[in-house]
Amino acid sequence: MTIFAAAIAVFCLQACHSNKDSKATADSTNKANDVTSKPANDIATATGMTTDSQDAKFAVEAANGGMAEVMLSRLAQDKGSGKVKDFGAMMVMDHRKANNELMTLAKGKNITLPSVVGADEQKYFNDLSKKSGEDFDKAYIQLMIDDHKNDIKVFDDASKNLKDPDLKAFADKTLPTLKMHLSSIVKIDSALKK
Repeated sequence: MTIFAAAIAVFCLQACHSNKDSKATADSTNKANDVTSKPANDIATATGMTTDSQDAKFAVEAANGGMAEVMLSRLAQDKGSGKVKDFGAMMVMDHRKANNELMTLAKGKNITLPSVVGADEQKYFNDLSKKSGEDFDKAYIQLMIDDHKNDIKVFDDASKNLKDPDLKAFADKTLPTLKMHLSSIVKIDSALKK
């Protein structure tokens, strides 16, 4: 009997200390709260999201990416040199603005957004924070190029496929800024390679 009790205690401790990714938690919550898939007579009494879980998934991904951009770019402001530092400042300003707009939209639609960056983004931060000088600049630049190429694809798809008009408008409005960021960081990369 004591072995069984010990096994239960270990299981409970592991369950309590599991570190589920904030992004995955938000996606799961939104899927459970998706009232758009419920029968029409249930929607009137439901207190869930006012958009479907696929649109909410975009909001979660955009919020996670936006928080990561701010976090990584603050690091660039501290550790970057010259144009990298300036780019980091622009990124913090632009992504904070977009993040605030998205948070307001999500709140109005009862969409749960992640409270902290996902595990992958935290790993990027941890790895980048160990670098300095030219190594930091190169790693940050490559991360921003790769990330913005992905972001542009996600926002372009969202612009074409989202059902929620407010989230679609957010994607449409944000897409040119993301393209400008990519263009800027590619120019910085080219200048540093000369």
